[in-house]
Amino acid sequence: MRIAILEDDTSQMELMSRWLQMAGHHVHAFEQGAALLRALEHETFDALLLDWNVPDISGMEVLKRVRQQLGSRIPVLFSTARNDEADVVLALHQGAHGYLVKPLRRLELLARVEAVTRRNGGESAQAQHLEVGEFRVDAAARRLLRNNQPLDLTAKDFDLAVLFLRNVGRLLSRGHLRESVWNAKADVSSRTLDTHVSRIRSKLLLVPEQGWRLTAVYGYGYRLEQLSELTALRARNGDSAKEPDQHVLES
Repeated sequence: MRIAILEDDTSQMELMSRWLQMAGHHVHAFEQGAALLRALEHETFDALLLDWNVPDISGMEVLKRVRQQLGSRIPVLFSTARNDEADVVLALHQGAHGYLVKPLRRLELLARVEAVTRRNGGESAQAQHLEVGEFRVDAAARRLLRNNQPLDLTAKDFDLAVLFLRNVGRLLSRGHLRESVWNAKADVSSRTLDTHVSRIRSKLLLVPEQGWRLTAVYGYGYRLEQLSELTALRARNGDSAKEPDQHVLES
């Protein structure tokens, strides 16, 4: 998973980052709330891990803006030394999914992160089997089937297709796609990403006539949507009417 951490204590940041990276997650570190909010304007994450007391904009204010201004439902966990019951209640009422009190324990942190993302995203990102519409994914065998027919995909096309199918309806930033499919250190151009997206759109028939729409959101990323039967029928009949678009930062 792609996780953003808001923490101004260097030792705490290094500790949490190391634990999460050892568990296979991608970590993005922020020392100030304002910097994290700016990143959320053009990046997507699977979860936020917030300290309460940080410079400029507090973790609580970040949570409020994420929920109220950005309209995002992204899973949020607090990691803080504040252990008063009133603080815990306030965080939960403002939309936090969990509350961890320092000093942190590694296994508890990992379990909480996994639990809130699974609860919000449904299918675990590590699940070996996935069925979405006419598609079936066997992650262990690295096979993707459409209507029980295996598709001929390159390794990167398979990874990208599965990432979209695990996140139907969710906008994914270009950075998120590059990091998840090509790994954090890969230097992947926008043209390369666009080429792979175009190829899986064609190979998987992710077009309105088939009940799907894989579209680019300018300056942000891509979203795969599963359309209603009525919209798909209209597309097959040549009617270009679209369903209302969803909020950009819905994830």
